Amino acid sequence: MPENDLRLLTEAAQRAAEVATTYIGGALDVRTKEHDQTPVTDADLAVNTVLEEVLRGARPDYGWLSEESAEDPDRLTKPATFIVDPIDGTRAFIDGQDAWAHALAVVVNGEVTAAVVYLPMLDKLYTAARGSGARLNGAPVGIAEYAPELDDADVLATKQNMEPRHWPRGVPGFRRHHRPSLAYRLSLVAEGKFDAMLTLRPAWEWDIAAGSLILEEAGAKVTDRYGAGLRFNAPVPQHPGVIAAGPAMHSALLDRLL
Repeated sequence: MPENDLRLLTEAAQRAAEVATTYIGGALDVRTKEHDQTPVTDADLAVNTVLEEVLRGARPDYGWLSEESAEDPDRLTKPATFIVDPIDGTRAFIDGQDAWAHALAVVVNGEVTAAVVYLPMLDKLYTAARGSGARLNGAPVGIAEYAPELDDADVLATKQNMEPRHWPRGVPGFRRHHRPSLAYRLSLVAEGKFDAMLTLRPAWEWDIAAGSLILEEAGAKVTDRYGAGLRFNAPVPQHPGVIAAGPAMHSALLDRLL
């Protein structure tokens, strides 16, 4: 059941935080991954190890997809799959910032059924089980009730997303904000702190799976940059960008992009 998996994800995220925080202020042995030139540290790998021990130890029949694990094609044949990002926002972690997260999800038949995004340094635990709503530290959350016009909105997006080549109908004038963790950006919209988030670059499933369910359960619409629904645990676990917002704001963004 999603509720049982959610309890397991929450326990695993808390264990992950215990491990990650022991590396703060210490040697991280930062190196660069060959395939995408992104950084990885000893902390990422240690957190990945404890997550796999906790989650797969409790659900040995589930598949496994993690940013810091080798690809395991057997996940495609499993009844359910864990999709995790041990530390989402590794660059922020390296720099000593607080806005990094553990992002954990369970996917069944392409659909996220349970999700946790935990930011231990900010004391923020976002959780959701399909059909049970979204919560922050145990209290229900939802997207912003008032949807402003697009040019008056507060949107989480990187600077690169504002390049004119992405906006055939003109770059919108919304107020742009940024947070280093993609999972945190999704969760902040679910919390109602921002009107929307978007990323127009290809997005890995481990960055967005957990946040997508938290947003959906908070009342948002979440699609790829072309408006197609998101299905997870794909053979190539990547999507062409993400748009997440309340229905009206989502439509306004999509209209400018297409």
